[in-house]
Amino acid sequence: MASGYLEVLRARHAARLLAGTLVGRLPNATASIAIVLFTRAEGGGYSLAGALAAVYGVATAVGQPLLGRAVDLFGQPRVQLPAAVVSGLGMVLLCAVGIDPVAPAYVAVAVAGLFTPPLEGGLRALWPGVLGREDQVHRAYALDAVAQEVMFTVGPLLVTVLVALWSPGAALVVVNAIGVLGALSVVVSEPSRAWRSAPREAHWLGALRSPGLLVLLGSFFFVGMALGSITVAGVAYADDRGREWVYGALMAALSLGALLGGVVYGAREWAGEPERRLRVIVGLLAVGYLPLALVPGVPLMAVLAAVSGVFLAPALACAFVVVDRHAPRGTVTEAFSWLVTTFGVGAAVGTAAAGPAVEVGSTAWGFAVAGAAGVAALLVLLATGGVLKAPVAAETVRSGSENDRSRAVEPGFSSGHQA
Repeated sequence: MASGYLEVLRARHAARLLAGTLVGRLPNATASIAIVLFTRAEGGGYSLAGALAAVYGVATAVGQPLLGRAVDLFGQPRVQLPAAVVSGLGMVLLCAVGIDPVAPAYVAVAVAGLFTPPLEGGLRALWPGVLGREDQVHRAYALDAVAQEVMFTVGPLLVTVLVALWSPGAALVVVNAIGVLGALSVVVSEPSRAWRSAPREAHWLGALRSPGLLVLLGSFFFVGMALGSITVAGVAYADDRGREWVYGALMAALSLGALLGGVVYGAREWAGEPERRLRVIVGLLAVGYLPLALVPGVPLMAVLAAVSGVFLAPALACAFVVVDRHAPRGTVTEAFSWLVTTFGVGAAVGTAAAGPAVEVGSTAWGFAVAGAAGVAALLVLLATGGVLKAPVAAETVRSGSENDRSRAVEPGFSSGHQA
């Protein structure tokens, strides 16, 4: 099982690009908890902390596709590194001005979010050129999804350690400094410097003019909504039992399930169209969310949480393949960035919906939001099967990604490891 992943990581530049991207995304993965801890340490309430974190999230959602389009137009180094520096400076500004007065704090987190570099989309644009073979690219997408689970588990832990050893402000500065170094590691690499997007048709919609991509984004909005609602419902579940550690246990179980699912999914080659496979995986994901509304005892709930996560990483990995197939020519980074944005917005909506559901009904209602969102994600794919069937107009859609790959080839590489 591990041999396929090792083959990917042994490819020239692959391990460096994956590690650099994960490190570069560390500020984004830890922003919510870091902002909350900093605000509380400065004497602010949870409402202000939540508002600041929400502004950061909205700004990130706006910035990702815009910066992704800029990457497609101007290349990775000219966009990724300056964006990472400006985003880091936004967090430094937050540490410098504090929360009194509050207006500069909002400006600081908005700047930090808006300029969060689209490293996630950038890496997925690089994989085809770095690995060359389609089977290895698909396995790299699975490895990418698995690595995200590790990052979103380790990142918050790192912040809490830095807060305990130093201070919340120091944690913000250190994490963002590390993020800039990660972005630097990526953009000075040969594949990043050599990569050029294929020529694109001038169109104000950019990647969004692809019907298949719109269908995918609509589905994964609801997947994000399911995850966001689980976060709130999980807190309510822990409160009901009077044990704070229960929330962490449930989230760890969900991440473990996603980790195992991603590892198994990426360990084998899959035949057939990924669009059809995605409908099956999202269906299984939706089925996994439904039993959470039963809210059984902690041991069984942890098992259900793990099961609900099993198909998350495979769904993401398969979605990455579908994005690559449906992104219009010359828009691959922007297309991947739209997936990040849509997923994040969905998570925010799920968080907002689960809160009232818990307060008006019960914890079970909060988890029911996740189940309903999972079903909605599946229904979007089923109702639009004719659209999300296979890339249409190969010259303008599918060949776009292929041309992106060909323009990223560097001299000195074997045919198996084009970068």
